[in-house]
Amino acid sequence: MKANVLIIGLGLIGGSLAKALQRHDDVHVAGYDADPLTARKAFKMGIINSCPPSLEKAASEADVIVFATPVGATLRLMEQSKFWDLKKDVILTDTGSTKAQIMEAAGTLNHAFIGGHPMAGSHKSGVEAAKDMLFENAFYILTPAEGVSTDQVAFLEELLSVTKANIEVLPADEHDYMTAIVSHFPHLIAASLVHQLAKEEQYPFAKQLAAGGFRDITRIASSNPEMWRDITTQNNRMIAHQLTNWMAEMEGLRNLLLDNKPESIEQYFQQAKTVRDELPIAGHGALFSVYDLYVDIPDVPGVISELTGYLAEEQISIVNLRILETREDVFGILVISFQTPEDRERAKNCISKRTAYDTYIS
Repeated sequence: MKANVLIIGLGLIGGSLAKALQRHDDVHVAGYDADPLTARKAFKMGIINSCPPSLEKAASEADVIVFATPVGATLRLMEQSKFWDLKKDVILTDTGSTKAQIMEAAGTLNHAFIGGHPMAGSHKSGVEAAKDMLFENAFYILTPAEGVSTDQVAFLEELLSVTKANIEVLPADEHDYMTAIVSHFPHLIAASLVHQLAKEEQYPFAKQLAAGGFRDITRIASSNPEMWRDITTQNNRMIAHQLTNWMAEMEGLRNLLLDNKPESIEQYFQQAKTVRDELPIAGHGALFSVYDLYVDIPDVPGVISELTGYLAEEQISIVNLRILETREDVFGILVISFQTPEDRERAKNCISKRTAYDTYIS
């Protein structure tokens, strides 16, 4: 397909999308960023094909304009776009993780707008972290505005097909409701668990014990506070609804504990295990995932460098590694994190082939 694409905002998402779209032979990707140094860096790194000095001129030449900016900035740019000299059949889209405000603003535009949300992320940020494989197997949700034709949606789907993402078309309110359940609300829960630990003054050693499983299940509480401030305020009603449901669930659990019937408590955990075990493993969900491999290793000098050396020889990239000191009901003592399930599986095979250490996937 042939198209001129303008990506506004060259962070991790915008930069990665720019790189992926260059897989098309006839797609020209122009990039613009509020920071000129970022745009020039993206051009020198080959992330974009051109670095136009004027946003308005670049917009006038684009067939597709992608707002890869925070929702607040996107809303301002959408308002500005009313004064740009755009092509009649241009398609505007965004990458924001909430859609209600975006789609409301889209109703005031004179050009086709298709909301977008690539559900992918990384432990790194900025244009330097951009990579064309970021969206592979991730869900990429599209939310077309009223009046957008099926041909326009199909065109954008074809354009995005080279990202190798799983593209789904949903109404904006359904998108916001479901992401509140599986992404936005869990961030609040993780943050609240950390707050509860922080208030524990009677037993300060509890923070040392939190180095194991507690730190893992609250990992998402380390996400960018400004980003999650915006997401929470923009989707507050959906999240508050989930919080109401959660409080009812917690009240039921509290009563279960007070009744203290072993069979009922076991059943509660069994139901949770069954549902959790049936969740899909392949692909990416709404939360950024890393893929952990647990390795039982002896406490001897050089063993970690031995393992990482084997992985380096097979060119398997590691996201993170850590030693677990609190291991109650957790496999292994060394946890190695990978960007993709394929890398984790390769690592598992590599370690099993070269050592006698047991490896587990939780």
